[in-house]
Amino acid sequence: MIAVPEPQDGGRSLGKSSGLIRAAIVKTRQDGVFAFAIFAARKILDRLRRSRCGCAEMCRSHVIGGHGLEIGGPSRIFSRSGEIPLYDFAAKIDGLNFSTETVWASELGEDSPFSYRGKVLGRQYVREASRFPDIDSAAFDFVLSSHVVEHLANPLRGLREWGRVLRDEGVLILAVPHKDATFDHLRPLTKIEHILEDFRNDVGEDDPTHIPEVLALHDFARDFWATDREEFARRCADNVRNRCVHHHVFDTDLAVRLVDQAGFRILAVDHALPNSIVIVAKKGGDGPLPENADVSGDEAEWRRTSPFPTDKGRMTRAAISRLTPRAAVSLPDDAEPLKIERNKACLTKTLNPAAVGLNALTTLMKIAR
Repeated sequence: MIAVPEPQDGGRSLGKSSGLIRAAIVKTRQDGVFAFAIFAARKILDRLRRSRCGCAEMCRSHVIGGHGLEIGGPSRIFSRSGEIPLYDFAAKIDGLNFSTETVWASELGEDSPFSYRGKVLGRQYVREASRFPDIDSAAFDFVLSSHVVEHLANPLRGLREWGRVLRDEGVLILAVPHKDATFDHLRPLTKIEHILEDFRNDVGEDDPTHIPEVLALHDFARDFWATDREEFARRCADNVRNRCVHHHVFDTDLAVRLVDQAGFRILAVDHALPNSIVIVAKKGGDGPLPENADVSGDEAEWRRTSPFPTDKGRMTRAAISRLTPRAAVSLPDDAEPLKIERNKACLTKTLNPAAVGLNALTTLMKIAR
């Protein structure tokens, strides 16, 4: 990616409306009036398509009266006008950001108030999103995160750390941008094997592996805030300070696999237009890790209801390329070990070639519409 995504704090970090006006002027000069008009129309349509996520009520039931932690917020999606309105229902929500000043928010000092549009939600932590050992284990009832995991060079380490600070039966509510609806749509999907390899190698946030791909395949026509290509390249090179780059590119299948590999029991997989995958998952107790075959297999409901073409295209491919069995990966020396006793029986049903062909034809007809 890079982006400078739409600020989550109401715009103060980019000078509110002045930032929008400046970006619009520069974008028009660079791309022309017609190209900018198409972009603006698409953004207006995205706003009109926004609606409450189907799992919003489930999410609310898990946060009412609870104490939570939001990684990388505050986020409009969890506000009263958002697709998953949660801020008004929790007793307390603390925030965790990697720096006191980010592209998306400012005034994020350690122990300062964590707030959204003037409403104090809790306190602020300034920590790396994938490693904060000084925060107690099992300290929170729920963890929220919106459009953060794609910015992590080591997302599996991040999700396992988020799970560590959840109490048993605590819930993760995760929103991830889908590649089809973002400026990443030209980039290839990340493979789960790559994410596992990054975890095994204990890759840090200074990893530059994906920057050449970002520079080559970023769709500037879909990125309002990327108004200068040279500045975009400089910001990518300085990612360790600004964290704007999308290291990894997700569709729903990959997001499900990631949460599965982190050891969560997935309760729901949904989508929030215009561009989000939403996963609700629960931390298990001391027993065996959950299977999640009901949400990862070919018959998973989200495969039929997803609004994103890439997900529908995977409906038949998933029948051949099975969900990667959860790896018994060795954790870095400073990480808390997880019980990785995995039940080996995972998705072994016989395929009917005729049914697979019919499924593929049906999918193509739906996409054509």
